[in-house]
Amino acid sequence: MKHILTSLFLLFALPVLLHAQQVRDTEDNSKLVQFSGMTITADSLNPVPYTKIVDVGSHRGTTSDVNGYFSFVAHRKDTVVFNALGFKPASFIIPDTITKQRYSLIQLMTADTLTLSAAFIFPWPTLEDFKRAFVEIKIPDDDLEIARKNLVASDIRMRAENYPMDANMNYRNFIDNQTSKLYYFGQQQPFNIFNPFAWAQFIKAWKEGKFKSQEERLK
Repeated sequence: MKHILTSLFLLFALPVLLHAQQVRDTEDNSKLVQFSGMTITADSLNPVPYTKIVDVGSHRGTTSDVNGYFSFVAHRKDTVVFNALGFKPASFIIPDTITKQRYSLIQLMTADTLTLSAAFIFPWPTLEDFKRAFVEIKIPDDDLEIARKNLVASDIRMRAENYPMDANMNYRNFIDNQTSKLYYFGQQQPFNIFNPFAWAQFIKAWKEGKFKSQEERLK
């Protein structure tokens, strides 16, 4: 008898329970919203990509794409949290007064500036190494000392002796040799050792001191 009453109760109660569940599911489905939008910077309105978007109630969410766009299913009155690296967290409550099952949002993200403590980096491992390096430091020459060293007579003479001819000097030397060959072509080239005029010029130049060494001239 007890089993019969239980069976009858379930027979009459089951349709009521199914109807109540259908009504509840219908009400829940009516609260669903396709929540879409973009995350952009508040100062320059540039997209904020890869923003983590989470529904606090259901712990479901998504991540914005490279253009800052996002879209997922949520419920009315749900609280949605936005988190992005370098920006302050933001939250938004989906209103329950919307009449459609779609809702769009442009979420402004504010930059978050982090202030770190100053870090001092020294090239010396210990204070003793710093002291030794400070004492043994070689101060570079100033402009006056550099100019003085560049004007040393011996250094100038050495640079002058080892200085190679440039392209212009090589060209002039080649042209002079070619001109001399063409000028005396077919005849014996004279030797200035037997030229009295050349000897006169040599004696004059010697008296004028034109054959002094370069070091003596610099003195």
